[in-house]
Amino acid sequence: MTEIFLASLLLGILAGLSAGLFGIGGGALIVPVLVWLFQAQEFNTEQIMLIAVATSLATAIFTSVASVRTHHKLGNIDWRRARHLAPSMLLGAGGGAVLAEYISADLLRWFFVAYLLYTSVQMAMPKPIKASSHPARSFLDYPMGLLIGVLSAILGIGGGTMTVPYLVNNGLIMKNAVATSSTCAIPIALSAATSYAILGWQEDQLPAGSLGYLYLPAFAGIVLTSIFTAPLGAKLAHRLPAQKLKRYFAIVLLALALKMAW
Repeated sequence: MTEIFLASLLLGILAGLSAGLFGIGGGALIVPVLVWLFQAQEFNTEQIMLIAVATSLATAIFTSVASVRTHHKLGNIDWRRARHLAPSMLLGAGGGAVLAEYISADLLRWFFVAYLLYTSVQMAMPKPIKASSHPARSFLDYPMGLLIGVLSAILGIGGGTMTVPYLVNNGLIMKNAVATSSTCAIPIALSAATSYAILGWQEDQLPAGSLGYLYLPAFAGIVLTSIFTAPLGAKLAHRLPAQKLKRYFAIVLLALALKMAW
């Protein structure tokens, strides 16, 4: 337990920096590293992915709240679109957590490998996303919010890699899409993390220190450091060659995907 807490402090530093520097949530880094830490501690093999995903989502609540406070002060959040998306995302994330329990550990791992490969390609060879000139089709917010919520809960992410392109292609400029996406990550993380905690409440063989599928020592370690390093990463993004660093980080994500696949 102590070893995982100390390792999670370091993981939180890296996850916070990556979130601030590259604008993606920490789940892409947190989930695979937690999987390896849990394997080293010989957690139940069938439960490792669920524990890693649930713990990652719980940490996203705190990092998203910190991000939203900043975006709200800057006036970048489209609250109308956020209110459209939030209910279906809340429902979808809860349903995604329930669905994840019925997915085999191997299939859940392959889902995450596919997500890492997709994200690494997007970062290595980014395509400029242009805001649509057509009027916003807000009726799509409900089915899209449901789909994004389900996938985010299964993968252990805040959904930004899906929400931002959807909002930009549906009428928002990039800075407003990013800010609104950060807002939408809160209901996703809150609903999914709560569902995972409830679903794992009666599970046998969970490690000491668990709240359902949430592993509290890892959760505490990540949150304690990531809430400080995420703002630092955002500041460094303005001083460092962000595009070049994104390509380096894409290589890291590719290596993580190959390691998980292997």
